[in-house]
Amino acid sequence: MKRTKYCGSFNERDIGQFVTVTGWVQTKRDMGGVIFVDLRDREGLLQVVFNAQNLSVTDFSAAERLKSEAVISVNGDIRQRDEETLNPRLKTGTIELTAKQIEIVSEAEPIPFSIEEGGKVREDLRLKYRYLDIRRPEMLNNLRCRHSVSKVIHEFLDDEGFIEVETPILTKSTPEGARDYLVPSRVHPGSFYALPQSPQIFKQLLMVGGIDKYYQIARCFRDEDLRADRQPEFTQVDLEMSFVDQEDILQHLEKLFKHIFKAIKGIEINEAFPRLTWSEAMDKYGSDKPDLRFDLPIIDVTELVRNCGFSVFSKEAGNGGVIRAINVKGCADLTRSTIDNITQKAISFGAKGMAWIAIKEDGEPYSVLTKYFSEEQMSDLLQAVDGKPGDFILFSADKYSTVCRTLGGLRLYLADMLKLRRADDYKLLFVTSFPQFEYSEEEKRYIATHHPFTMPYPEDIPYLISDPARVRSQAYDLVLNGIELGSGSIRIHKKDIQQKMFEALGFTPDEAKERFGFMIDAFQYGTPPHGGFAFGLDRLVMLMIGADSLRDIIAFPKIKDGSCVMTDAPSTVDQSQLEILGLNMTQGETGTVKSPTGKSLPSINMDNVASHSMFYLADDERTSIEREMQDIIAFAGQLSQADTADIPATCHIVNKENVFRPDLPKVTFTREELLENTPQKQDGYIFVPQIVE
Repeated sequence: MKRTKYCGSFNERDIGQFVTVTGWVQTKRDMGGVIFVDLRDREGLLQVVFNAQNLSVTDFSAAERLKSEAVISVNGDIRQRDEETLNPRLKTGTIELTAKQIEIVSEAEPIPFSIEEGGKVREDLRLKYRYLDIRRPEMLNNLRCRHSVSKVIHEFLDDEGFIEVETPILTKSTPEGARDYLVPSRVHPGSFYALPQSPQIFKQLLMVGGIDKYYQIARCFRDEDLRADRQPEFTQVDLEMSFVDQEDILQHLEKLFKHIFKAIKGIEINEAFPRLTWSEAMDKYGSDKPDLRFDLPIIDVTELVRNCGFSVFSKEAGNGGVIRAINVKGCADLTRSTIDNITQKAISFGAKGMAWIAIKEDGEPYSVLTKYFSEEQMSDLLQAVDGKPGDFILFSADKYSTVCRTLGGLRLYLADMLKLRRADDYKLLFVTSFPQFEYSEEEKRYIATHHPFTMPYPEDIPYLISDPARVRSQAYDLVLNGIELGSGSIRIHKKDIQQKMFEALGFTPDEAKERFGFMIDAFQYGTPPHGGFAFGLDRLVMLMIGADSLRDIIAFPKIKDGSCVMTDAPSTVDQSQLEILGLNMTQGETGTVKSPTGKSLPSINMDNVASHSMFYLADDERTSIEREMQDIIAFAGQLSQADTADIPATCHIVNKENVFRPDLPKVTFTREELLENTPQKQDGYIFVPQIVE
């Protein structure tokens, strides 16, 4: 059965060779005495011809029985295709295999979707049968690209003197940032490991250990809400270096990413990556991860309109707010409905409305604002925004954060509307000097924008305690096409600065010792200046191949709720496993679910449920639905415990007079009569074949 080489690897140089090929049957065409099969493996397709004159009766009979996706092994000769059967769309379109012998290695049941048309199939179905979905050339190519990117990174960092070191997966929970995934310890009852959100602490300890240049392509875990570019478990390229400053790290990163794009995409990036401080990015683009594939800058006009007659602008400026604009070049002819859609989009971002000016081809501004501006004021305003005939200028007036969010969001919305964001255009930049802290309204304290070990700029250190809002961090992000690829920082290596940082975050010395004691201890024994960076491998590959979702470049991804539809993870576990771990049980000894009060809930007669709901329930469905119903009853028990004594009633009772029709039963049909014209029935029910997985 050993194959000569992959199906898609044969070419005209192999003509006349006796070979063995293996793979999956993609299509079969029976022409009567001659059968054509497209045989597929990971490298492509090869046409195999089964001719009754060249095969034994047994082998030709086997070829006749072939079904889609069966695995076969075929021996035969490679030959030139006839002129009329040439297929220029295939790499192997000029050759074919004349079969001499066939072995059916593995039969295949009818598959839930066609491999050839897999891209048109619902994603939930493809994910349920992901092992079939991976057979699609698109998925294979995505995974191959991911492998190539990983290989290029390994080779580059090895050549640059980095040492790959693995760090623990079972580690200590340090609740700063996203929620941890927790793992209970059997040996230490009541104690938990945390799965790492990143190798942050360990890579810094490796610098204390003298590794100097560390890297790892690490698996990381974060219990957070999912979206198209986020998964609960993800792969991160992690770097750390000693005796470096911010400039050293940015130069290393620029060199690495230029190498990746040249090796994978054949794109030579000669110019240096643009750099913006966090403040510059927010002011000019309304985002700390700006998309530079198009222009549409944000322009501050606060001082120009401070004393205008338009009260929305003048009042906002007087109250400390800002007024900013975007000039959408050549779009003065936008329809009213389009302008209304843009306005509604602005409102969805938090704006109260949207003022605008359309400049006619004769240079005359068309806007309600002309009633509130003198000719000189309007001329100065249009000059400030570079307004020319045919331009459309929109405005946002509010507090700084709202204006940034509104215009930053509109900038992307307009770019998509005008088709300015090409998937094959790649624009990278660095964003630096992030705020050291951000204020959490929920916790009523300042929290670290990046993490507690980020070094502030030296000139800002005196303000760590007295004025934390003004402190800038030596932190930096790498942004690609408006998406944050990764982030990093120079780390704190001095004990006194780290203590001030913990104090600014509201940690007492005991709390800091409890959470980060091992790290604080390590830093007492000679810590080099160090810094690092980490970026998402999944996200980088997604952007490089133009995929819509991380799920397209991960072999076995999770869906939006963090579950795996193929394996049904997460799932319940045996009671005995929970008992070994010393966890509180959700089920009693008999399997009866307990309410919040500790009382066992009665079992549910699922026969009655099935009868009243008029649905047929299979045995496995009965168990899961009973558990779900008991959970609902338990939750109702929790609600009944709530103290509502001081809460006013909000229900509204409608007078029921004349609202019910008289219930006059008519002659009913028997079950057999009701089911008489049903295409399929089972156990007295209408049977509907399962079409939604």
